[in-house]
Amino acid sequence: MDRKKIAILDGQGGGFGRRLAENLILEKVDSDLIVVGTNAVATSNMMKAGVKHGATGENAWIYNCEKVDIIIGPIGILIENSMYGEISQQMSSAVMNSNAEKVILPISNDHIYLVGVGDKKLSEYIEEMVELVIQIIN
Repeated sequence: MDRKKIAILDGQGGGFGRRLAENLILEKVDSDLIVVGTNAVATSNMMKAGVKHGATGENAWIYNCEKVDIIIGPIGILIENSMYGEISQQMSSAVMNSNAEKVILPISNDHIYLVGVGDKKLSEYIEEMVELVIQIIN
């Protein structure tokens, strides 16, 4: 079986992406992991988790959405103009139109309120996301 390709997508400072990458690496998830940031700061921060592959910007985002099996990120990656305008229409469309499985962090932001989602700590959501990724891979 081929190793699954996973893209962690994040913007702004890349803090969520970094914590998620650290947890996937710690759990020794058998995959090819790439981090893609909307900006160089986000990508650089995510790379500090020990990820071997990283890319930055709209073109890298769109390109990698077409190439991976699993996309992971905060809900803002689905919403045009979220993350204070960092997510373009083309970027959100690339995520939504990708055939990849999507594992999304349900955090309210940018005037988007999620009803029915528990009030959990980020670390709890990350644990759940890692477990779900492992289930998808297996």
